[in-house]
Amino acid sequence: MTDDFDQHDDPLGILLDPTDERAEPDMYPRIGNISAGFMYRAVMRAQNPAPPEYVTVPLSVGLTGDPRPGVAVTQWNLLWESAQFRRRYFGEEDLPAPLYKVADRGDLNVVFVPRTRSRYYEYAPLFHLLPRAALARHGLPLLSHGIWPFSAQLADTDAYLPTNFEERLSRAWAGTVWRHLMPQYQSPISGFTQNDPIRVLAQNLDFWIPPVTAAIQDVLRGFPEVPNGITSQPVRLEDGSLLEGVVTANPRKGGTIWQGEQEAAEVVRQTVEAADAHGRLRGILDAVRSHRCEDDFSSRWTGAREDFERKLHNKRSKVKVRFVELTDTIPVHGPETEVVGQMLCGDFLALLDERDRTVVVLLNSGVTKLTEVAALMGYRNHSAVSKRLDKIRQQAARFFN
Repeated sequence: MTDDFDQHDDPLGILLDPTDERAEPDMYPRIGNISAGFMYRAVMRAQNPAPPEYVTVPLSVGLTGDPRPGVAVTQWNLLWESAQFRRRYFGEEDLPAPLYKVADRGDLNVVFVPRTRSRYYEYAPLFHLLPRAALARHGLPLLSHGIWPFSAQLADTDAYLPTNFEERLSRAWAGTVWRHLMPQYQSPISGFTQNDPIRVLAQNLDFWIPPVTAAIQDVLRGFPEVPNGITSQPVRLEDGSLLEGVVTANPRKGGTIWQGEQEAAEVVRQTVEAADAHGRLRGILDAVRSHRCEDDFSSRWTGAREDFERKLHNKRSKVKVRFVELTDTIPVHGPETEVVGQMLCGDFLALLDERDRTVVVLLNSGVTKLTEVAALMGYRNHSAVSKRLDKIRQQAARFFN
């Protein structure tokens, strides 16, 4: 809430008192749906609905201002089953200019929401999945319940929300969805920096709105129909042709989409599954995990960091440096090889110990004493050989930094 908001100034009951039974874990959070049957006897049901897009429009609050835009938005949104075909219910005279401008662009599955500072109505489905403890932890108010899709703006919701509502909500949502993104490690989100790609993705509210909307619609499609006696059949246009991809149907009943922490947690899981349609989310997560760097992790120790460092050191432990004597055959040099005197440094790699990361150089040519190596290379003593080995150690250290 804003700092100067008094709960006694809440005649519409937008906020819940923490002692209210509706704030108990088996009742909160909650979001519901209003049936199109209150306004329509029959609906066109899209057989392959396009993904919905949220479009903000200026709307008056409550009974103030012009009520026609609000009524038009309510009528439009109730027809969620018609998806991209809903514009065909309306003529130019039925919609205010801002709405008709969108409808006139063609068959688009648009959900209209009020334009507000906080963007609450755009993110309401995510907000109303958060358990009460998450709201308290991030300084968010205990709003009574939500409605999807938006139907009416009864109060100025911004007056009940902190000025940095979107920032707080993004952190709260990330904490809620995190265990689904990092299940194999059981690593808390605090074990990663703010720049960690998966953490950035978890906090991106715009990324999660399409999948949570898909999860909501999957629940609503399981609701029974209003018994209006409408027989499912193709939709015929005024010119006698058939409108492909849509049939007539009874409106579905409205009701509670989820209620309580247990049901909300299940919808969070379904949201993650919807985000992973066709492997999209899984591909992102796998790509990030395969290209982890040390800067992704905070100072807190986690299973993910342990796994990262173990793989890093195990990879290095397989590396070895060896010298082989050049023969009379024509050598083949790759970019990873280097000629030192009469010796070929093959596979210029280093073995870094986990404790001191010291490069151990093995001479596999059968010559193990530096004095003997010096004699074979034409040096008077082993000092020059020692300097060369020190140089190789330094090069290996820089190469594997």
